[in-house]
Amino acid sequence: MLLSASAEVIAGIFIFVGTIISLISAIGLVRLPDVYTRSHAGSKSSTLGVLSVLVGTLLYFVISEGYFSIRLILGIVFVFLTAPVAAHVICRAAYRSNVPLTETSAEDQLKDYFEQQSKEVNE
Repeated sequence: MLLSASAEVIAGIFIFVGTIISLISAIGLVRLPDVYTRSHAGSKSSTLGVLSVLVGTLLYFVISEGYFSIRLILGIVFVFLTAPVAAHVICRAAYRSNVPLTETSAEDQLKDYFEQQSKEVNE
């Protein structure tokens, strides 16, 4: 009985932390100024939030119920691999479509790279 109670507490902590991180991510999506910073908030923190919730759920079922869910493991792997890659592709597409950076951006590190690439293609 004691093991089951501790599993519920540990799983509850993981799930609570995951929901707080997801809430912060949602606030970042609304408050940040441009597509690049919004993508950062949407991918990194929401990925961590979802992973925390899934790990908490997995721990609960493993410790309390004795049930190991391969679906939860696949969900963790899928979210961990696809969310950052999708955010990178969206930011790269926005940059190539000339979506402007916010005025507070310090520097544009890709500008020189793409200018050099276009010169090489034109030659």
